[in-house]
Amino acid sequence: RLQYVSYDALIFRFTPTTFDWDMKTAKLSKSLYSQAKTIGICYTLRTVSEDVLVREPSLDIYLRHEYEVVTPQLIDALAGGSNLAQISGISHRQDNSISHNPDAQPIADYDSLPMPVYDLLPGFKNYFINTPAGKPFTIMYTSKGCPYGCIFCTVAKTKWKKRSAENILAELRYLKQNYGIKTVSFFDETFTIDRKRVTRIASEIAEADLGIKWYCNTRVELVDEELLKIMYKGGCRGISYGIESGSQQILDNARKGSTVEQAKNAVKWAKKAGVKTYCSFIFGLPGETPETVRETLSFIKRLRPTGAQFNVAVPYPGTELYNIVYKDTTQPPTNWDNLYQHHSVIGTQALSPHELEHARLSAYRTLYFDPRWWFENIGHVVRHPEDFDLASRYVLKVIDNYLFHKMKHGH
Repeated sequence: RLQYVSYDALIFRFTPTTFDWDMKTAKLSKSLYSQAKTIGICYTLRTVSEDVLVREPSLDIYLRHEYEVVTPQLIDALAGGSNLAQISGISHRQDNSISHNPDAQPIADYDSLPMPVYDLLPGFKNYFINTPAGKPFTIMYTSKGCPYGCIFCTVAKTKWKKRSAENILAELRYLKQNYGIKTVSFFDETFTIDRKRVTRIASEIAEADLGIKWYCNTRVELVDEELLKIMYKGGCRGISYGIESGSQQILDNARKGSTVEQAKNAVKWAKKAGVKTYCSFIFGLPGETPETVRETLSFIKRLRPTGAQFNVAVPYPGTELYNIVYKDTTQPPTNWDNLYQHHSVIGTQALSPHELEHARLSAYRTLYFDPRWWFENIGHVVRHPEDFDLASRYVLKVIDNYLFHKMKHGH
């Protein structure tokens, strides 16, 4: 579609595993409008921006982080012909070399950001996550960052910045009134870090009878039984926990900052409140052995969340895990295309990459082949028939993923 419009700059997002495919956008743009600046956004590779620009000559500018701050300044500078050296948070080409400007500072007040210009979208009918149930659907960010120090995470030890409950509620009301939104997924890393804010949001949604169902991500120690009841009453129908392992030793090695007991309670309380639970686990973190894998598989049997994503440890650039893995390497690999969470590129002292991938598949079988899991989820649908469409589509996707894709696809 680029050939049908005229533009001076093109901004697009790219990821490590889709790097070559995403960069076709930059190549196409250059073939159509060679003078238009190509600007790429990717937080995960921000610490290897030199490698990114060396690998892809058609990318002019790498916008590393703090997009809501940097983007307006960058566009104004390009429009005015200003020197890009004054724009923080970017790496760019200059005089046949690559320049890396200092990091940008986050915005001081996230409530000062304007609401997204939703009327530029063609509508919401084509948007959904995993299954096309609960439409019209959208995603929202109500905060950024995570102060916790998990060694595998690209946003670890970043300052948590939030929008106020009032600001979020105003956007929800707008979406309901203008687009009839039924489902919202809050994409924050740690949605419940501020208990008072979550309580206000959930209570207002319930009192205003907005009729919006929502999902969120958080940590297991940032919920309690009473909060989950409030969240359910306010429309929360699903919560994603990063549990990572059923072995306390592995959690400690990964500096997770939570316990197996907290994970057990978080899932138990959510189930009791009627909130579906989606949990992520990682095999191959430092110290993983056959015994710790068995601990995790046993924990999964006892936990039986509504759904789960089982991954292998991936050493993303900028993480502590990356530094551990490549501490003795002068030139770490730049083939980011291999950094899939279903394909192991590293092992542990006790387990090979192949054995970790086998552990991952064993975890899926442990959960989804358990008759108790089926009984519990069928029981949930009986108690909540409004979830039948979503549940049936989810199950069909899991079956397809297992039989034909070896659980490589997200679900």
